Amino acid sequence: MKTRFIFNPRSGRNARRPWLPRHIRDFIAAHRLDASVVATNGPGHATELAREALAAGCNRVIAVGGDGTMNEIAQALLHAPAALGLIPCGSGNGLARHLGLPTNTQRALELAVAPTARTATIDTGVVNGRPFFNAMGSGFDAEISRRFNRLEHRGLPAYARTGFAAFCRRRNEHVIIRSGGRQHALETLLIAVANSEQYGNGAFIAPGARVDDGLLDLVAIRPVGFASAIPLIARLFLGKIHHSSRVVSLRGARFTIERPQPGLIHTDGETHTTGAILEIEVRPRSLRLLVPARDPFTTAPNDPAVLRAVEVPSP
Repeated sequence: MKTRFIFNPRSGRNARRPWLPRHIRDFIAAHRLDASVVATNGPGHATELAREALAAGCNRVIAVGGDGTMNEIAQALLHAPAALGLIPCGSGNGLARHLGLPTNTQRALELAVAPTARTATIDTGVVNGRPFFNAMGSGFDAEISRRFNRLEHRGLPAYARTGFAAFCRRRNEHVIIRSGGRQHALETLLIAVANSEQYGNGAFIAPGARVDDGLLDLVAIRPVGFASAIPLIARLFLGKIHHSSRVVSLRGARFTIERPQPGLIHTDGETHTTGAILEIEVRPRSLRLLVPARDPFTTAPNDPAVLRAVEVPSP
């Protein structure tokens, strides 16, 4: 089985672990694998490297990085025969956590090359032509991503500090959301459209979301002040944000969001400037992804059967 590891030296923990590519190469040699390691050199390079891996006949392409690295590589693997593997090294690792994949590097490395690993197919989302695999967002959501991406040192504490600073300068937006023949006019702090349940680090923005149901979950949060923000954050980490009266939750295969003006969005944590109108849709079962051979999706608190893993033949 031919495997290509794509290592992002700037992702999350990787900036402090320059030795990791050497460790992976030693692992490859020790197990006599038909595999290689390449490193990215800037934004967008991971997509190019993933396309080269496909052209070279790789059966598995492994993202060694965070959600942004995963996004770039997955773009090249949409509808492709190769499977995506994840060695989560980012700050949030939302998709990996949602799927129950190991966040320990050694265990994730073993899964990435295990012949017993299961290949499942999951949905993906697209917003104005940009794919996302975990979540996208606008408003306050995108502003936090913009600020967070500028930090040298990341992690949950840094995210909290960044969120507080952004909240102090927050701007609400009046939006119109259309889906399923219905229209919703809302004043919002943020809008997130999720494929999985969580942003990462146990922050459940869309409890009950599934990556294989052919649907996306839209979560709009109405304007809040400091006093009402605190219980809302608690609900976020308890997996109960959808129980708040400040939250509007919708589920569908397509959404149109009209904003007052063009502005920022994020796709899996990476920010972009785009038009005032956001066209969002799901692409069902469009990405092959490696998951453990055992079924890790049994019901547990805040982890309700998140994936009906579908067996697909190896290429």
